[in-house]
Amino acid sequence: MSSDKINANECTITFLPDNIKVTVGEGLNLLEAARLAGIEIQSACGGNGACGRCAVIVRSGLVDCPVAARVSGGGDEGEGGHLRVLACQAVVRGDVVVEIPPASRLAGPGEHQIQVLDARGACRPVQDLAQDLTPVFRRIRVKVPEPSLGENASDLSRLYLAIQAAEFKEGARLLHTGLGVLRSLPDVLRNSNWEVTVSLAEMINGFEIAEVLPGAAAAGEPYYGLAVDIGTTTVVTHLIDLSTGRTVDVRGTYNRQVRYGEDVISRIIYADEHGSGEHGAGLRELQGAVVGTINELIAQAVAERGVAPDAIRAMACAGNTTMTHLFLGIVPRYIRLEPYVPAASFVPPVRAGELGLEMHPGALVYCLPGIASYVGGDITSGVLATGIGNSGEIQLLVDIGTNGEMVLGNRDWLLACACSAGPAFEGAGVKFGMRAVRGAIERVEIDPETGEVRCGVIGGVRPLGICGSGLVDCLASLRRAGVIERNGAFNMACNMAYGTAYGAREGKRHTRQRGQRVRRGDEGPEFVLAWGEDSGNSEDIVITESDVKNLIRSKAAIYAGIRVLLKMVGMDLEDISRILIAGGFGNYLDVDRAISIGLLPDLPRERYVYVGNASVKGAELYLLSRKARREAEAIARRMTYLELSAGNDFMDEFVSGLFIPHTDLSLFPTVNDRERMIL
Repeated sequence: MSSDKINANECTITFLPDNIKVTVGEGLNLLEAARLAGIEIQSACGGNGACGRCAVIVRSGLVDCPVAARVSGGGDEGEGGHLRVLACQAVVRGDVVVEIPPASRLAGPGEHQIQVLDARGACRPVQDLAQDLTPVFRRIRVKVPEPSLGENASDLSRLYLAIQAAEFKEGARLLHTGLGVLRSLPDVLRNSNWEVTVSLAEMINGFEIAEVLPGAAAAGEPYYGLAVDIGTTTVVTHLIDLSTGRTVDVRGTYNRQVRYGEDVISRIIYADEHGSGEHGAGLRELQGAVVGTINELIAQAVAERGVAPDAIRAMACAGNTTMTHLFLGIVPRYIRLEPYVPAASFVPPVRAGELGLEMHPGALVYCLPGIASYVGGDITSGVLATGIGNSGEIQLLVDIGTNGEMVLGNRDWLLACACSAGPAFEGAGVKFGMRAVRGAIERVEIDPETGEVRCGVIGGVRPLGICGSGLVDCLASLRRAGVIERNGAFNMACNMAYGTAYGAREGKRHTRQRGQRVRRGDEGPEFVLAWGEDSGNSEDIVITESDVKNLIRSKAAIYAGIRVLLKMVGMDLEDISRILIAGGFGNYLDVDRAISIGLLPDLPRERYVYVGNASVKGAELYLLSRKARREAEAIARRMTYLELSAGNDFMDEFVSGLFIPHTDLSLFPTVNDRERMIL
């Protein structure tokens, strides 16, 4: 231990390959130490030792670690004979040097494949919702009548009348004024010869006069709003010039809350177990993590665009119900407890300064209204952006993530539900699963005759694992090649057919014997997607039978949710005119492959439309259009939520979906023909 340490119980942790050092108290685990060092390590389970994602190599020093938390890899030892442990379970007992392998890292902000826009302009432009711009924050020029002995109403009363005449010709609006504005009002009016620029911020039942500035000069100064999609995994921001409605910057990164768990339930439990109540440490950490993520994106945007942070005067956020609660620092405990009740679905605007956002502290933050505990403002935002609620046709919006959220309906009715698909399609619960970052396999093709495996990898680098779109491809390819049965069990008789791999050498095709792709591993049957000598972590990248069955359960949940929605309104699949696939995962999804495994209905492919990040687009519309704001509120109020756990229909449909593509092959006529070929 270093002699210059103040406390004898302090330990120095050195993280490689970053060569970052941090001093911590003895007894802290390596996962927490890494966070203090500003290094993000994967932790899908929130640090409970269940996911195995936080494996690190102890190069030197002493740690206490249960045997169960030692990672297998040729015994308990890693490369060079060094101990491999789960960071969340390894407690430091002295100075330690730790190496963080690439597969254990949470990728940096620029390495995520994040959908920051709606796909190919699939969502509604703001012009569909308003003839002119009516943003939540705007500046107007007004001429206030001068007082006289015969007309001596107060300055504030005359200002109110001038604003009503200039801005609200269709009817009077309730106006609010803070003490700061009132204190400066007399001098500002007289010093500006009664011509002023007024900043108006929209409230629930009227408008707040946020500023009264002298003259007309301030009217030409740019002012901005921020539309934010707060996802469970990622956060996306659009910086918008509110005076023109033009989006000037888009960017996204991972949600720093992922360190506390991949899914909302893990995060609710973390908040609950680390100090209950609104002042609990766990809730403060989670709230700080997502606010820190947004602040990071704000800092990047203002630096890139030369915008002062104080010029951001409004924010509209769309997120699921749990994400909204955590963003606002509201106790989320009761969302996961029957009868699953959120603290609020319609949240009043709050001040940016109250949340710690690095923008104008008085700016109002608006959260799009939610519907229920598991259908939140992001779905309201998606319905708003896609225009489902104004269409005469029956449409289905599907957002596939940790929860499969979906809305069925048209302008006459809207029915929504959420099914717990689990985070498998986001890479969690899969041995080599990972998010869509550099090094993730996103495309898989298996030749059923030669056994050749072709993998498309994000960034064109050596693979580290496989992400959601790759998992769908993989499942479809394994079934098509006869490697797995309809129930997900591996066909071990495929061994001989998959013993070779092909590549190019000096422009010629060649064959190399690499061993059996279908084999028995430590966790049972598995299929080798990439050999260790070709991977980025020197490990064979495999998909196991357990992974396959986990994915089958996830796809069954999504399809079951769709079937139950249709049953509730007495409709068939053919009654759906369009299926809108939302979210980042959906944008990279191969619909044909998704249909072939029974994830999506077997309908003509032209009925499927990718809408990309409809959540952030809806938030953008909410910022810019008064009509959109009214429509969003109406959508949330008229949408009927279907609680799938309240009856037996969902479980019956779920069990029927635990086959590829389904127990009832008549539901998948185009896939059925391929199944006959396999059999």
